[in-house]
Amino acid sequence: MKTIDFSSQGENITIVERLIDELCEKHNIPEEHYGNILIALTEAANNAIYHGNRNDPDKKVILQYEASPKKFYFRIEDEGPGFDFENVPDPTSPENLEKPNGRGVFLMRHLSDEMTFLENGRVVEIVFSNLTKPVEVSA
Repeated sequence: MKTIDFSSQGENITIVERLIDELCEKHNIPEEHYGNILIALTEAANNAIYHGNRNDPDKKVILQYEASPKKFYFRIEDEGPGFDFENVPDPTSPENLEKPNGRGVFLMRHLSDEMTFLENGRVVEIVFSNLTKPVEVSA
């Protein structure tokens, strides 16, 4: 497993974006998977920076990953206190539709094949599998 870490500053999202670009290019991941991976991982990193570590540049985000042409595994960890991941408001419910944020966990869950929170929400594991198959779009 490979590991990168970076300080909790918004501009460091580019590190995650570059990693996704490199992995998708190296493993010839189809374009329709690329967007899902990019959005889910940047949401996870943003959550770790802004919500977990509260933009504290002295705190790190640790990203571990394994990648193959068929499956990507990511583990994103922050140094924050965690959160109640069992009770995240549904961004599709009418009272939340107009809110400017609160969609990250929803997107991560729906764009990946597996997503698991660990350590009181300080760690999220995200898996993308069947990367050689086309993305199924549900109506």
